[in-house]
Amino acid sequence: MTDSKHLILGSTSRYRRELLERLRHPFDVVSPDVDETPLPNETPLALAKRLALAKARAVAQRHPQAVVIGSDQVADLLGEPLGKPGTHERAVAQLQRMQGQTVIFQTAVAVVCLANGFEAVDVAAIRVKFRPLSDAEIEAYLLAEQPYDCAGSAKSEGLGIALLDAIDNDDPTALIGLPLIRTCQLLRAAGVKLL
Repeated sequence: MTDSKHLILGSTSRYRRELLERLRHPFDVVSPDVDETPLPNETPLALAKRLALAKARAVAQRHPQAVVIGSDQVADLLGEPLGKPGTHERAVAQLQRMQGQTVIFQTAVAVVCLANGFEAVDVAAIRVKFRPLSDAEIEAYLLAEQPYDCAGSAKSEGLGIALLDAIDNDDPTALIGLPLIRTCQLLRAAGVKLL
């Protein structure tokens, strides 16, 4: 088995850190410093997978003995990738476009360990049905949550749940930003003992 002290989360996301803490397994956090700009004509699924793997690889290059987790989430609105809005205005525009629509949140996780040559990536696709929203509801939500660091401006673990009619997925943590069921599967495959 791989030394459990060498698990690294290659992410600056507090949401991913909080999710990984649920496994009660020691880990370090290292910023991957990866450009998240989509490539021309890149699908949301391909973008999420590419970025998750790029983040894990970038950190693994600096920590070759470690088992590194990288993850990325892209909101897919009718084939168009929606990332983190960054500003209030962009968040308003995203939510106005998503209201009444089904959005697929593509949440990818990659695990890389250069020491044993392990590299794998998996994706949890979460179908989220947004209910019709008024401009006043969007403003009230954004002022309360300020979800400018969340793909698609939606924080389902908070007040964002009030924006939704339904969530359909097989990995309940995936919508928050790290699919823990798939993460556990990949870590076990990489030789990390979790229990």
